[in-house]
Amino acid sequence: MQLPVQSQSTMYAESWEAGAGAGELVDVARAADRAGFDYIAVCDHVGIPRRLADAMSTTWYDPVATLSYLAGVTERTRLLSHVAVVALRHPLLSAKQYATLDHLSGGRLVLGVGAGHVQEEFEALGVDFARRGALLDETVDALRAALTQEEFPSYKGELFQFEGLGQKPRPAQARVPVWVGGSSGPAVRRAALKGDGWLPQGDPRDELAEKIGTVRRLRAEAGIEAPLTIGAIAEPLYVGAASWHLGRRTLSGPPQELAESLRAYAAMGVDQIQVRFRSRGRTELVDQIAAFADGVAPLLD
Repeated sequence: MQLPVQSQSTMYAESWEAGAGAGELVDVARAADRAGFDYIAVCDHVGIPRRLADAMSTTWYDPVATLSYLAGVTERTRLLSHVAVVALRHPLLSAKQYATLDHLSGGRLVLGVGAGHVQEEFEALGVDFARRGALLDETVDALRAALTQEEFPSYKGELFQFEGLGQKPRPAQARVPVWVGGSSGPAVRRAALKGDGWLPQGDPRDELAEKIGTVRRLRAEAGIEAPLTIGAIAEPLYVGAASWHLGRRTLSGPPQELAESLRAYAAMGVDQIQVRFRSRGRTELVDQIAAFADGVAPLLD
């Protein structure tokens, strides 16, 4: 699940999140950890321009700082950046941060990456927004080289070169999984050719199956045989009958009905689903996580 509080776009944030902070974030992360959720996720934006602030808000926690903090209060759930706009930073710097996070968490990092869409962020940091796709492609390659077990990683590309610079600690994982986010044509191709996983950005169900087929076809044509984890973002959920208006897009009802609906994702080739629960506060959200784990999740296998 994507965690609340840490990003507060009006597209999905609940009203109670505006007054919440570290305590609520920790309680929800621990609830997901107890419930057996595969990962908790944190978004990434460096700064939001005024023209977008009303819709996106300016509350976006730093993913490395937030996931590192939550690594210390959880035990098993993986830690996903969904997604890190890694092209905004030199890959050697990102590698240092994420290798340390993986080391400190005992190998729980999943590095989700995406191209980004806020032009002003790129301009403020001196990064060419128009070339962000090509920049991300090479950044992923450089990160692959820098997140190995080599104490002195090396890479030589068109945009980045480094060698002879030792970086410890090394990641705890022999291979840090890189999941590529985005649903545009270039993002789908990038996921197929460079990713260990694909994170679609909320594609409607009736469009997702075709894109999954495209990802698998591109991967097969490139001769890549390694497995690819296909993800999906489910509709907002509420387990049980709510006493308040949930909105027309929310899936609600008894566990059996929710499970039947969510199993449709597996039928179209999805390996993991990211869920978001409607809630009016921390307590209700924690209760929803537990209800999902107890009633819905066992019916998904």
